[in-house]
Amino acid sequence: MATDASPQYRTVPPPPDFHPEIIISPSPSHDGLEFWQFMIAGSIAGSIEHMSMFPVDTLKTRMQALGASCPVQPVGVRQALGSILKLEGPSGLYRGIGAMGLGAGPAHAVYFSVYEFSKQFLSRGDPNNPIAHAVSGVFATVTSDAVITPMDMVKQRLQLQSSPYKGVADCVKRVLVEEGIGAFYASYRTTVIMNAPFTAVHFATYEAAKRGLMEVSPDNASDERLVVHATAGAAAGALAAAITTPLDVVKTQLQCQGVCGCDRFSSSSIGNVIETIVKKDGYRGLMRGWIPRMLFHAPAAAICWSTYEASKSFFQRLNYSH
Repeated sequence: MATDASPQYRTVPPPPDFHPEIIISPSPSHDGLEFWQFMIAGSIAGSIEHMSMFPVDTLKTRMQALGASCPVQPVGVRQALGSILKLEGPSGLYRGIGAMGLGAGPAHAVYFSVYEFSKQFLSRGDPNNPIAHAVSGVFATVTSDAVITPMDMVKQRLQLQSSPYKGVADCVKRVLVEEGIGAFYASYRTTVIMNAPFTAVHFATYEAAKRGLMEVSPDNASDERLVVHATAGAAAGALAAAITTPLDVVKTQLQCQGVCGCDRFSSSSIGNVIETIVKKDGYRGLMRGWIPRMLFHAPAAAICWSTYEASKSFFQRLNYSH
């Protein structure tokens, strides 16, 4: 009598703490996206983020540029906003938005694509590795800052009160003729030094907060994914913004030097700029604009991350449908 020699299989029930919603959460090794799809998702997210929050960024720039040529009394967010609306009208809050429109898309395309592929390489199968998230964020910001720094400088000069430039093209042309191409990158070192810890804190906090929020209610993780991404992004943006405000003040002063009464520095040395700020405004001068900076980065990060994850989901569905 013949016996059945085929292997016997039985269904093994999943462990009680098994939650498929968490396992399918975005991770570059499981995303199934192409490089260009990461770039498009990042470009969309960055453009929406900066366009929607631009008025708050203008307030931050105005507050940080004050006191560059002489000590002045601190100006609050309400005072800065009131001054702009009274003297320039609502349009004053949007001066320079064209420069950011040109720079934000390409920079964020580079930013997110480098982040995703660095995280995939460095995590080595562990999607919850905070060191990989932080280091990947640093790689992302170094490359994206090289793309956005020139347009960020143009944007900040146009945001100044009584800016002498007629627009983006006029600013680019005059800076090239009067100061040379190096002026576009005068703040690059400061930007990288600022954004490296900013991005490390931002990405590590975002991934940890996202994971923690999904673990709080794993049964509803899929339904609440947009809320999770937005909440985690807001927390990450606010914390990273607060920590790096002094370096952002240095960056603003370097980018706006020689314009509208702002000091011109003999070098782009961070120490030299900090010494000048402290001498004229005290240590409080290094925290100028921290409130609008946090007010910018918290909702901006929420908008950016939720838009980015939604764009990735769109491409995932598109890829899986073929």
